[in-house]
Amino acid sequence: MNYASSWDFTLANYDAVWGFLVQLGLLLLFLMLGNILRRTVPLFRKCLIPSALLGGSLLLVVDIIAKQLGFTLVDNRLMQVITYHCLAVGFAAMSLKTEKSTHKTNGTQVLEFGALQGGTYMLQAFVGLGITLVLFLLTRHGDKIISYICGLILPLAFGQGPGNALSWDINYTNTPAAQFLGNGSFGLSLASIGFVVASVFGVLHINISKKRGKLSVRKADPNREIAEEIQHASEIPDNESVDKFTLQAGFVALAYAISFGFMCLLGVISDFTNSIAWGFNFLWASLAAILIKFVVKQLRKHNLMHRVYINNYQMDRISGFSFDLMIVAGVAAIEINDIKNYILPIVILSVIGSIITYIYIRLVSKECFKGFEHEFFLMCFGTLTGTASNGMILMKEVDPDLRTPTSSLYILSNFPAMVMIAPLLFLLGFAGKSPVNAAIACGIFFILWMAYTVFLFRRRIFKKRYQNAAVTVWAEEDSSAAPKPEAAVK
Repeated sequence: MNYASSWDFTLANYDAVWGFLVQLGLLLLFLMLGNILRRTVPLFRKCLIPSALLGGSLLLVVDIIAKQLGFTLVDNRLMQVITYHCLAVGFAAMSLKTEKSTHKTNGTQVLEFGALQGGTYMLQAFVGLGITLVLFLLTRHGDKIISYICGLILPLAFGQGPGNALSWDINYTNTPAAQFLGNGSFGLSLASIGFVVASVFGVLHINISKKRGKLSVRKADPNREIAEEIQHASEIPDNESVDKFTLQAGFVALAYAISFGFMCLLGVISDFTNSIAWGFNFLWASLAAILIKFVVKQLRKHNLMHRVYINNYQMDRISGFSFDLMIVAGVAAIEINDIKNYILPIVILSVIGSIITYIYIRLVSKECFKGFEHEFFLMCFGTLTGTASNGMILMKEVDPDLRTPTSSLYILSNFPAMVMIAPLLFLLGFAGKSPVNAAIACGIFFILWMAYTVFLFRRRIFKKRYQNAAVTVWAEEDSSAAPKPEAAVK
């Protein structure tokens, strides 16, 4: 290959020299346009529709119009690649953050939060898979067979966003036994609907609860200090020879490099390990980031590293940028022709998936997280239909200063949640090999959902055992609160 010729700055070498940069520029431009649209249209602003979703939808519409005029604006393949990698980069940055709990958290509630996430994934998995297994049986002798496996993409699209939904959509498309031709667009469509569900249902819940007097919105404290979040006293200063943000990006790149090496190793061990290697890039990136964080902690502990190099605030910026880019690229990568035959399952899965997720999380919130059930519900529902960003946005609408322990519980529950979700992740490949395997996996998901649910509702189910046990209810410390009865007696 003549590399010099690829740097000939002519229109003939557009793809080699300008292709990637133009596509990246489109993503950022339409992200900004989406933000302008959200700021100027009251409906979008009130519904808390993410700017990235609006930008991606706008880019998709413009691309459809461009194709009708005879030219292609969006490189769908490149958009899918960006979506795939941004998920892992975002997870790596989130996992590198130092876990600082700002509230006294209940260890039992940490485990319950993990069980709730696991239970919601399992509920979405067995309901989604059950729906498409039925549709497959009803259409298998017709001209348009609905794949039995596409319902299993529901928990990935709702729970983990476009990146993993795209990854396993492509995986099933490349598996002949799955009889699926989503080409990535099916999973991306479901994930996009999940963002809308998170925003619209979340805002409706806030407004209805306020009107019924069940929810009081806390006011933000304008004097709250955030300097400590941006620059910790023992961190390297911003005016070092290497910019601090560059070092944060380096840590994220190192985590992803380690995960890539691990995926290559899994890829050559066996067919089974190869099947689980590449679809879980976000998981391996998270584990690699946790390993790096542990090594850094040990170096600090033994005085081999004297400064703090990982900055939570900037890691938040990296993960936020990655997820915004992922959403815009994921929506823009949808190919309308690929989902024409899947409109029915997309509609059914979206409607039923939204309803069961809302009801389940609402019931668990009331049962296990008394005292801050609304804040917890909004965080969890937004996260398990959209992304963690959606959940945080919804929660901050009613708790802007994070006075409840919800955010601390979310941070601390990452590991138990990962353990409880693991069975779903490791059954994805197995389920796509045949309808019988899918039915077996569906049964396993149901059993796991029952187990997690029994644990969450154990106080109600085993009432006699727990009737004498004290129930801890979180109460916000407020100096202006009314005096306690015993104080009044004194």
